[in-house]
Amino acid sequence: MVLATAGLLERRKVKMTMRKMVMAMLFVSVIAPIVFYIDRFAAFQVPSSRNDFLEDISAFTLPGDTRHLNVLPLESSIALKEPIGIVYTDDSTTSSLTDITSDVDLKDLQLTEERDHKSVRILYTTDEKDQSQAHNAIRQVTAAVDQKESKTDGAKDAKQEDKNKLRSSSQNEVEQLPTPTLNKINGEDNAQSKTDKRTNQMASSGTLVRKLKDQLISAKVYLSLPVVKSNPQFTRELRLRLKEVQHVLGDSTNDSDLPKNAFEKLKAMDQTLAKVKQLEADCSVMVKKLRAMLHSAEEQLQAHKKQTLFLTQLTAKTLPKGLHCLPLRLSTEYYALNSSEKEFANQEKLEDPQLYHYALFSDNVLAAAVVVNSTATHAKDASKHVFHIVTDRLNYAAMRMWFLRNPPGKATIDVQNIEELKWLNASYSPVLKQLSSPSMIDYYFRAHHGNSDPNLKYRNPKYLSILNHLRFYLPEIFPKLDKVLFLDDDIVVQKDLTDLWSLDLKGNVNGAVETCGESFHRFDRYLNFSNPLISKNFDPRACGWAYGMNIFDLTEWKRQNITDVYHRWQNLNHDRTLWKLGTLPPGLITFWNRTYPLDRYWHVLGLGYNPNVNQRDIEQAAVIHYNGNLKPWLEIGIPKYRNYWAKHVDYDHVYLRECNINP
Repeated sequence: MVLATAGLLERRKVKMTMRKMVMAMLFVSVIAPIVFYIDRFAAFQVPSSRNDFLEDISAFTLPGDTRHLNVLPLESSIALKEPIGIVYTDDSTTSSLTDITSDVDLKDLQLTEERDHKSVRILYTTDEKDQSQAHNAIRQVTAAVDQKESKTDGAKDAKQEDKNKLRSSSQNEVEQLPTPTLNKINGEDNAQSKTDKRTNQMASSGTLVRKLKDQLISAKVYLSLPVVKSNPQFTRELRLRLKEVQHVLGDSTNDSDLPKNAFEKLKAMDQTLAKVKQLEADCSVMVKKLRAMLHSAEEQLQAHKKQTLFLTQLTAKTLPKGLHCLPLRLSTEYYALNSSEKEFANQEKLEDPQLYHYALFSDNVLAAAVVVNSTATHAKDASKHVFHIVTDRLNYAAMRMWFLRNPPGKATIDVQNIEELKWLNASYSPVLKQLSSPSMIDYYFRAHHGNSDPNLKYRNPKYLSILNHLRFYLPEIFPKLDKVLFLDDDIVVQKDLTDLWSLDLKGNVNGAVETCGESFHRFDRYLNFSNPLISKNFDPRACGWAYGMNIFDLTEWKRQNITDVYHRWQNLNHDRTLWKLGTLPPGLITFWNRTYPLDRYWHVLGLGYNPNVNQRDIEQAAVIHYNGNLKPWLEIGIPKYRNYWAKHVDYDHVYLRECNINP
């Protein structure tokens, strides 16, 4: 019994001894590393110990991979100072677009294959055999701080080695930490706000739309390469990304117009492009394809320019439905009037040379109304202003009816029919004879012939109208007047023009604003200086001048016999070899050395073709001119200039409402 008791006690002592040994081993191998790691983890949260953490980050390894984390090399061989580190997961091969924190300057987001790593260091964990299966343990590291260089003694080196071993053994525990804890380590507790901030900064930088467009071009290039076409997987993926980017981009011109998911689609496309780039390493193939695309784009651009020019010219020649309805409506009303109701008041003023007379030749009722209304509105004494309007037979009744129902205040109106000018016939006027010739009609209406002029503007049928050439017959139309102010029907008057009649033209016939500020307004732009008749008589670099608002001294006109000068040059140009058709070229010739230059603020041009006319010049101008095809009464008119014209139109007028003419 005693022996049995002694044996039992001995076995208990052995068990206790073994238990103590096991506990000691557990403490050394498990508990002590955990305690030490917790101590180190707490140190991570202290700002002063961030350098230690960053110094040792390259010692982390993933399960089954004993390699150190790779660090992209800098341009210098000097050891890296502590940079911004980004550890991330890339589902594809190396991509030029990474999930960059808001601390990184967004100017680096150019999404090119190579990047400057002076300010950013990318830490990544991949397996060379299967990169797509690699997953990172840390997503982001806090902003860059300078790494302190210090000398360590042997004891510190040994301690550092022990620490590295402990971290290596506890790596699995680090990976199993809760997501919030890892986010806290990486500084991602405000990830959503950083993402929003990054997107807003990129949008404000104005680069996102440009990058999306560049991606579309790159994707189309790759889709056309044989090496990509032979890979159905990449082709499908690339086409999918292409549709996504096209849908996101739409018609956006600014980053603010893009949807919220634009940045995500940009990253997805960039990753796909990065994978496709590995399939095609031959740069010469890409260069050839891009050259072919550039050549094709240039050809398409030229074709579109020609089509745009043709459609613009066609629109300029076409009468809108409302402006076609208006004269029909007015003509019907006019012919229903009694003969006594068809007369204008103050007809005794029509030949008074002491008054201010205007000449307006137009077949556009609404345009003529704006010219008269704007002029009379700004006149200091409208009762002294007389408007002489000459129109064609088709619009004569409508023009008279409009001003009978809408007289311009105290100003005097006279409307004439060009058919009543019996002296104006083909035997007297060379241009009238030319305009009625079969060759001229063929030139205008059979423009598809190979020998026809390629410039469409010279084939505008308005040149077939003698109304366009009446400006050369002012003394014949107004034989008892001394001075006449000629106005085009596409102008708007903004100031009183009375001072023009008292202006001394110094013996010249024509007072006009010169247009030599631009090279295409010189004489050589309008006249054929290869012809000796032109080159011997005129200077190719002489300043042109503008029709549209011209003060003509009819006394000097008759004294210098200007009409005969015009007829002589028109006869010489019967085959259109001296100039193309129009009124400005023969005007430049006829009034050569007979034109007095007016101050440029009397007449500002370009509102019918130039969207960049100086706003201050427009506001200060006495007359603004919508010369060009973009007339303010057409839908193609430049919107920002239309109000200057539209404010002189009463869109509530019954005739305009019935014809659906709206601002």
